[in-house]
Amino acid sequence: MSDLDATGLQRLPLHDLHVELGGKMVPFAGYEMPVQYAPGVMKEHLHTRAAAGLFDVSHMGQVILRPKGTMEALCLAFEALMPVDVLGLAVGRQRYGLFTNDQGGILDDLMFANRGDHLFVVVNAACKVADVAHMTDAMPGVEVIPIADRALLALQGPGAEAALERHLPGVAAMRFMDQAVIGEAWVSRSGYTGEDGYEISLPLAGAEAFARRLLAEPGVMPIGLGARDSLRLEAGLCLYGHDIDETTSPVEAGLTWAIQKARRAGGAREGGFPGAARTLRELAEGPERQRVGLRPDGRAPMREGTELFAPDGTPLGSVTSGGFGPSVNAPIAMGYVARHFATTGTPLEGEVRGKRLPVTVADLPFQPTTYKR
Repeated sequence: MSDLDATGLQRLPLHDLHVELGGKMVPFAGYEMPVQYAPGVMKEHLHTRAAAGLFDVSHMGQVILRPKGTMEALCLAFEALMPVDVLGLAVGRQRYGLFTNDQGGILDDLMFANRGDHLFVVVNAACKVADVAHMTDAMPGVEVIPIADRALLALQGPGAEAALERHLPGVAAMRFMDQAVIGEAWVSRSGYTGEDGYEISLPLAGAEAFARRLLAEPGVMPIGLGARDSLRLEAGLCLYGHDIDETTSPVEAGLTWAIQKARRAGGAREGGFPGAARTLRELAEGPERQRVGLRPDGRAPMREGTELFAPDGTPLGSVTSGGFGPSVNAPIAMGYVARHFATTGTPLEGEVRGKRLPVTVADLPFQPTTYKR
């Protein structure tokens, strides 16, 4: 899927296009990726919210899971790796998932789609080698096939539907988390911005030409990693390795919506996944700490690593993602605090350059989502 540059970083299939478009290339998850283009992060962010942004997310891991026996056996084997209902996912639908470890921590978060006779999985770039090994080792009755000959694009924003429909007729009829194969394109109506939009997997041979056609559409602009991060932060979405990792549980992370009834206590397939004892206990009793939204006072952002305190000086946790939210025109952050301080409106303090500054627990997301359901 990529070549190595002089520094040993992998190059995206569309590397030359990003350079041609003026992308500022930076290292990310072992890849050389565009962090921004000439307009800059703020304008790219606001453009995505107002029109449509095209992101190259080809660094993500694409994997096919094929059953050596039945699809039911494949679904049950995949379910055994996470607290998510795989068996109940309808053909043509996609779902968010979480690999957990024996301690109940999160190994990675992912998307998976039921394509009738197999599952299509998209995992995080930094975790993809470990994820493929994990799935291969844990599911001997499943053929785990990493996909290396396809690019992955994301078209996000209110203008995404009209722009993509002109090139892939039929996508306008899709709803949030639908997944379809249209010609050589594998399309899901989903994304990482909180906006309506799509992710499109394409054969490498035609990916650049397809990207150029989308960029020629009125209102479509290339968007870099910087705006991708600020968009997902406003949407209250977790970034693996920052807001969630092997030490955080799905319940602490506020991802209980991803644990369907079938996998909970009293459900048809209760437990049976790594760390189930902790997850089911926290679902019943509540976790010791919780991920919360945070609104710093003033205009100065509170960045990742900022320590959080109660007004009396008691240490409570720390910021895991923080920055300026262009759409809300204010600094925003997420982090973990002790459960009794996690109520919206609770006043806290964050230590910035040796000073304790006011910050308030806030609802997530900061920016309303616009998914087409």
